[in-house]
Amino acid sequence: MSSEDIAISVRDISKCFYSYDKPFDRLKHSLIPRLQRRLGMEQTSYGREFWALRNIDFEVMRGETVGIVGRNGSGKSTLLQIICGTLMPSGGTVQTQGRVAALLELGSGFNPEFTGRENVYLNASVLGLSREEVDERFDAIAGFADIGDFIEQPVKAYSSGMVVRLAFAVQAQIDPQILIVDEALSVGDARFQAKCFERLRQLKENGTSILLVTHASEQVVTHCNRAILLEQSRVAMVGPSRAVINRYLDLLFGREKPADISACPQAPGKPEPDAAQDGKAWLSFDNEAFATRAGFNPHEYRWGDGAANLLDFRLTCGGREFSAAIDSGADVMLYLAIRFNRTIINPILGFTLKTKEGVTVYGTNSVLLESQVTQALGTAGSTARASLRFVNRLASGDYFISVGIASRHGNDIVPHDRRYDAIHFVVPTTPQLLGLIDLAVTMEIDQVLNDAHA
Repeated sequence: MSSEDIAISVRDISKCFYSYDKPFDRLKHSLIPRLQRRLGMEQTSYGREFWALRNIDFEVMRGETVGIVGRNGSGKSTLLQIICGTLMPSGGTVQTQGRVAALLELGSGFNPEFTGRENVYLNASVLGLSREEVDERFDAIAGFADIGDFIEQPVKAYSSGMVVRLAFAVQAQIDPQILIVDEALSVGDARFQAKCFERLRQLKENGTSILLVTHASEQVVTHCNRAILLEQSRVAMVGPSRAVINRYLDLLFGREKPADISACPQAPGKPEPDAAQDGKAWLSFDNEAFATRAGFNPHEYRWGDGAANLLDFRLTCGGREFSAAIDSGADVMLYLAIRFNRTIINPILGFTLKTKEGVTVYGTNSVLLESQVTQALGTAGSTARASLRFVNRLASGDYFISVGIASRHGNDIVPHDRRYDAIHFVVPTTPQLLGLIDLAVTMEIDQVLNDAHA
């Protein structure tokens, strides 16, 4: 790997901010320590340190899209400002190769008194374009922003959505070597977001390196080659997007993955139920049963506090036992075995279906479905069996089922056992279907005779 392949190089970046009890302390902090340093004296601090970033290291390659995730206050926006050069680090170095375009704050750099047209020329000139170059691209910029006659109105009359449309249009249409986006796309409507991501795809194919900061985890999984997780001002993880997002969800919910979640002791006094003819009775309450079933994904991501466990599953298609492929249009039944190790008030059973890229096709839970459950469900030492039924309307491809048991504590959802991407199945080729899902569309075409020839 040569240095020419590296678009962004961040080396040991740290940033410290100071807060002061009194305004006069800020003046003293800017003057007295400098004088003490020249005199060889011990320096006095008149402010309190806050380290927004500590020892950040990573690289972004040319043509690579990298997501940056982290909880609020983890240092994401500060890092982007340093990379863009609008904020100086307290230590470390940043090197970028090529023209950098950035959407850090909505309309940052726009003069509210100027019209949209005037701001396009102003913004583009800051990015290094001549007036002649802007003339050539203005129609494309205005067309992408799609704000109509407002392009001739002062920006102070714009809504926040119109501001971000125009700002993104300018940044994206200049063909930058590096594009940095900080949550800006969450403001636009669905159609504009689709247009933006299509433009990001085009830029990526043209070799543009993209840094994308967003709280939308599916956007990171879908659009980014890699992801970086920031936690407490440091890099907590760098790696494949899905793995980083899983770790981010751990931190977001304030839960760590317990090492012994799959080895919870068998609840006392609850022997295996007798076999019966229904599908639920086929399930086992053995701790290791889940991982032995056909279709189990050994790379599942499992976490929770262990108050309940999902011990086994059974997937049937059209009444037949699980097979590697499930035909489109088939009836599918999913059976689950659950054990409660501690008493849980109003447990919630969740189900999610995703593509192999991590895009959620469908998700629901027992609360949304208003499922009827017994009052005793969730008592410590009790067991339960659940069944879910759906018709497979998916197009050909690989899919993963995630299941989980949780409960609500005040406004917080407490995860007890979540098994992400735990069950894998394949939908064979569906030549009559394009896209992701079958909407069962019908079509009629009637011939209309011209009156003159009727």
